[in-house]
Amino acid sequence: MLAGISGEGHASAITLVTDAFIVRGTIQTRHRRITDMLNSAEHDFLVLTNATFDEFGSKGQAIQADFAQVNLGAVLFGVADEPVDPTPELRVPKVSERALISVPPFTVTGHIHLMPGRDLHEALEDLMGRFVPVTEATYWSDRVGEARTTALVVAVNHNRAQFLAPHREIDPWAGLDRAGVAGLDRAGVAGLPAGSPPPPATAPRPPDPAWPEVDRPDRPL
Repeated sequence: MLAGISGEGHASAITLVTDAFIVRGTIQTRHRRITDMLNSAEHDFLVLTNATFDEFGSKGQAIQADFAQVNLGAVLFGVADEPVDPTPELRVPKVSERALISVPPFTVTGHIHLMPGRDLHEALEDLMGRFVPVTEATYWSDRVGEARTTALVVAVNHNRAQFLAPHREIDPWAGLDRAGVAGLDRAGVAGLPAGSPPPPATAPRPPDPAWPEVDRPDRPL
């Protein structure tokens, strides 16, 4: 038996977060892991049974369907609703690295798993797969009002994501007071001509709870 494949097909609960909906349902699959379910799909879509569609930020009723075809290109990430025991003898040893993944309008944090014996730059270059697993994950979106949710594994759509590792949160406005601006090269400050007075002092903005570029696209870099 191959890793991640069970002997017979079975119904597996799955959650798919798309551009506009959180979709919950079940699929018939021989795979046990969420990444295998998505990466081994025969088509560019999955057909879910007993599917429920919840629109982001909506206070209205959800949409329910006996069957639903979900376009994988629109899936930001998938979440497995059931834990899967690992198979150590068939697992390729990898190195765990804490990362932040931007999949607008969502942010995901957790551990990505990279090939050992390489520096981080090379390891990220070798990070492959249509959907990439993130373990011990937390995902949220301040933009669409989705609170932080934890999951054992989140399978992120590689084509929709940017991976940051290692990462740290910073306040891009910190220290930009009158004294700080006055000490900079006037020719390169905010497009001002040389010799121009500094702009009025303003109070630094408080740091956002998440990476600024993820959930605040209107903020100047």
